[in-house]
Amino acid sequence: MKAAVLHGKEDLRIENVPERPLGPGEVRIRIEAALTCGTDLKVFKRGYHARMLVPPTVFGHELAGVIVEVSALRKSAPSDWQVGERVVAANSAPCGTCLYCQSGQPNLCDDLLFLNGAYAESIIVPARVAQKNMLRLKPATAFHDAALVEPLACVVQGLAETGLRAGQRVLVLGAGPIGLMFVALARHLGCAVVAAGRGETRLATARRLGAEAAVEVPAGEPLEAIIPEAPYDVVIEAVGKPETWEAAVRLARKGGKVNFFGGCPSGTSVRFDTTLLHYSNLTLLASFHHSPHAIRSALEFIEAGVVRAADFVDGQCALSELPALFKKMAAGNHAVKTAVRVSE
Repeated sequence: MKAAVLHGKEDLRIENVPERPLGPGEVRIRIEAALTCGTDLKVFKRGYHARMLVPPTVFGHELAGVIVEVSALRKSAPSDWQVGERVVAANSAPCGTCLYCQSGQPNLCDDLLFLNGAYAESIIVPARVAQKNMLRLKPATAFHDAALVEPLACVVQGLAETGLRAGQRVLVLGAGPIGLMFVALARHLGCAVVAAGRGETRLATARRLGAEAAVEVPAGEPLEAIIPEAPYDVVIEAVGKPETWEAAVRLARKGGKVNFFGGCPSGTSVRFDTTLLHYSNLTLLASFHHSPHAIRSALEFIEAGVVRAADFVDGQCALSELPALFKKMAAGNHAVKTAVRVSE
């Protein structure tokens, strides 16, 4: 089959990859929808990810499709899955036995099993993922909508940990896919939302998703000087820059919360005013990844029409064009998400 294979830093190639036989409990999916992701862009630019993948390896992790082959976990236990079922698979599954899984924090599992290979004609889903984090789709659910489950689940996880409540004033810093998903869900939960980011197309999407205001952030401009009606009950940092982390704290009201959702580059650090933190009684947290519960909640939001691919997918490309697309993304292309046609 044809697949995108990451060989190292900014070295992505389309190759013919042999399809191996299924192991016990595994499922093969014909991919009907695959979407680009900011995490994949980071991995492309870095050339590896210490936990998720080691080059050379198949690449991509946002997908939905149709089961074309199943393998029983044991001869005495037929698979719960059937050929022809429409499904979405998450990009990981927790072990269920480590300290964090037993403590109700499966997103922090010591043995997360990751799944990559969405940019391909088909993918083998490991038994653990098939058991814990692969879900059936309703007949009317579009594959491209379903492929948003994984990033949306991370946002669901972040909102749950933040404890967002109806009526709160929320500031979302960042208008990429994750920031826009925060806008959509926060507005759905009854919050008043302001978004700040770059790119008129993205800001227009934020307004369409319910943001009361969407503010363009000029390069080098202090956020405090351009954000309207600060401070806020909750500030979501969905950019992943140390200076934005620091500004987020200054934009929260006394007794407010800040979620540092955007991961900063490895080795960077931040400085906070300890007087501000202490006397403003701020709550600071950082959300990571998702849980099986968040995956299921994300699909419910999608199948209820709260989040749709039409609001996030603003381009498409053939699999053969994917290396060039990632080069453009690395150079500053501001597309929100691109649908990859894997069958061409």
